[in-house]
Amino acid sequence: MNDPRRSVIDKDMETSLVELKHLKTYFRIRRGLIRDLIEKKRFVHAVDDVSFDIRRGETFGLVGESGCGKTTLGRTLIRLVEPTTGEFFFDGHNVFDLGPEDLRNLRKEFQVIFQDPFASLNPRKTVYQIVAQPLRTHHIVDSGQMKEKVLDLLEKVGLQREHLDRYPHQFSGGQRQRIGIARALGTNPRFIIADEPLSALDVSIQAQILNLLEKLRDEFHLTYLFISHDLSAVSYFSDRVAVMYLGKFAELARAEVIFNSPAHPYSKALISAIPSIRSSTDRKRISLTGDVSTPIDPPPGCRFQNRCFAKKGSMCEESDPLWTEIERDHYVACHLFA
Repeated sequence: MNDPRRSVIDKDMETSLVELKHLKTYFRIRRGLIRDLIEKKRFVHAVDDVSFDIRRGETFGLVGESGCGKTTLGRTLIRLVEPTTGEFFFDGHNVFDLGPEDLRNLRKEFQVIFQDPFASLNPRKTVYQIVAQPLRTHHIVDSGQMKEKVLDLLEKVGLQREHLDRYPHQFSGGQRQRIGIARALGTNPRFIIADEPLSALDVSIQAQILNLLEKLRDEFHLTYLFISHDLSAVSYFSDRVAVMYLGKFAELARAEVIFNSPAHPYSKALISAIPSIRSSTDRKRISLTGDVSTPIDPPPGCRFQNRCFAKKGSMCEESDPLWTEIERDHYVACHLFA
């Protein structure tokens, strides 16, 4: 098997398929009619001024603790959640400016693999009906060719003809995730958002699904946004990795850089927590203390300041750190590198 962490082509020579500029996704907190009228509006800053690009054929890993905004970011890209501000360009089209009809026509180009392989499948429909639905919606094939196309998709993900007429509850978790992957492939997408696709699966099944995603990436020339809190999987599968904390990016670099020489204190703490079968002396565990800052109307300053073990002083509390390129293709938002 080829090393999935392929060398990324120089950005100047390779165009971006996905480009996100200053995305903000806020959720207003409702506290009752009277209080909403007389008190200041309050918002959860789920995604707060995030910008990045994903190159064609690349797997872009996104990691961070639960609640940091990873899933909200992914859902905002496909407008399952509407953005507050920002721009999202997919192959030159600003997705956030598209009307319903144009969005529907473009949406077949990007699909989602959801976290829960059972909740994302309709329990009242057979596998054939589930996988065929996007083919019908986007008029991918004629009705006479539908069964053949569905069977081909199932075989691509390791399922067989006898599975066509079964229902989701008759499958294991790994098989259900394969059904979800087959459904995502049906529209011949170029970009797939894999939102925690391994978290609901057993460890042995996780490896199978990860290898399947790798095989499909090479076969169909896919571009992935791979969202996960499984750092080992992200390290294995991703070309570049972004570390997210409370709605903002803390660090972005090639996968080997992030996992071998992280720069941001939060990245260092995350990487130190990766389990290892080798002696504990190989990697010093960094334990974070302090309370997590609130994402509700956060105060000025670094979001990580309450837990940081390398604070630079008052500037960490008074101003947001700038997004700084400390070496080629390696960006950090930390006052230590200002």
